[in-house]
Amino acid sequence: MEVMKNSRKQLVASVIFVLVLFYIPLSIFSILDPIDFLALQSIRKSLDDMPGSNFFSSWDFTSDPCNFAGVYCEADKVIALNLGDPRAGSPGLSGRIDRAIGNLSALAELSIVPGRVMGYLPQTLSQLKNLRFLAISKNFISGEIPSSLVELRRLQTLDLSYNQLSGSIPPAIGTIPSLSNVIMCHNHLTGSVPPFTSQTLTRLDLKHNNLAGALSPSSLPPSLQYLSLSSNRLSGPVDRLLARLNRLNYLDLSLNRFTGSIPGVLFTFPITNLQLQRNFFAGRVKPLDQVRITTVDLSYNRFSGEISSLLSTVQNLYLNNNRFTGEVPGSFVDRLLAAGIEILYLQHNYLTGIEINPTAEIPSSSSLCLQYNCMVPPAQTTCPIKAGIVKTRPTTQCAKWKG
Repeated sequence: MEVMKNSRKQLVASVIFVLVLFYIPLSIFSILDPIDFLALQSIRKSLDDMPGSNFFSSWDFTSDPCNFAGVYCEADKVIALNLGDPRAGSPGLSGRIDRAIGNLSALAELSIVPGRVMGYLPQTLSQLKNLRFLAISKNFISGEIPSSLVELRRLQTLDLSYNQLSGSIPPAIGTIPSLSNVIMCHNHLTGSVPPFTSQTLTRLDLKHNNLAGALSPSSLPPSLQYLSLSSNRLSGPVDRLLARLNRLNYLDLSLNRFTGSIPGVLFTFPITNLQLQRNFFAGRVKPLDQVRITTVDLSYNRFSGEISSLLSTVQNLYLNNNRFTGEVPGSFVDRLLAAGIEILYLQHNYLTGIEINPTAEIPSSSSLCLQYNCMVPPAQTTCPIKAGIVKTRPTTQCAKWKG
């Protein structure tokens, strides 16, 4: 009898042990919300691996979707979706973005790596109220930017660069309060640059579009650190606007139609690279103090007057194709001979002289070009091919700009 009781106890213990084994996995792994599950299925059907990519190889819907490549879950919801292999040189994905993506209600991060994803941005993106990071770049997304994106009030990063987007930038996007990075460069966007009111905006990159019109003095917040509007058709003065952006460390306004002067205070900002070339800026260039910027490009504008000696501390200085007059300050010569200047392009101005010994040896690491000024340049100067072969301006032109 005692043996039978012990056998029963062992059997019960064994059953409990087996039940515990089955219970543990069920308690650890939560079941994905059915709506999210169906959304992932729709997304998978609308996208494919490009030849050489195997990103979707783990997307087997008989297993837990939270273990799929690029899928990150919290409890029973998808919170991040990174579509495609992010490694450099990976082939990427093709297809279209399914509107079911808007059903992932807890999604905070969405990215699609470079590939051949086409079609429009689905309007349902506006349903992702928790979205903080949206990056769909270097694909073939076309159509207009949905104005409904303004409903993403928690959005911090918006990167739609290197696509084929057209139409204007919805003005309401500039009112999203948490925006810190807006990158829409290399598209076909038209219209004007809308005002951005977010006081956390640090990066705005809209280069290589077809944007036009003027910028109002208060259109951009002083929080900006990186601003690139290059290769558009923007116009009008920017001196009052730039004077407010004292946190800039990178500024590129090149290849536009901006006019007017540039504020001297701009040269005191913590900028490492200043690109203002190929505009219609005019007037004198008057820094307030010794310039600590590594590269300054003011070429192909209408700047005039004498060159400030405060610019002699710039490592790469492009002042060519302007209307500068007078002699080159001696501080430039000193810095040049000491290899403190790598590039000093002064060609195509109305400069009248430079005090440099004809026998002085300019370091091989430095380039000086004085072609086509109102003087005969030293024989040692080296110029780019596009500077031309004519060394001196006609005297009739020099007489007009004398002094």
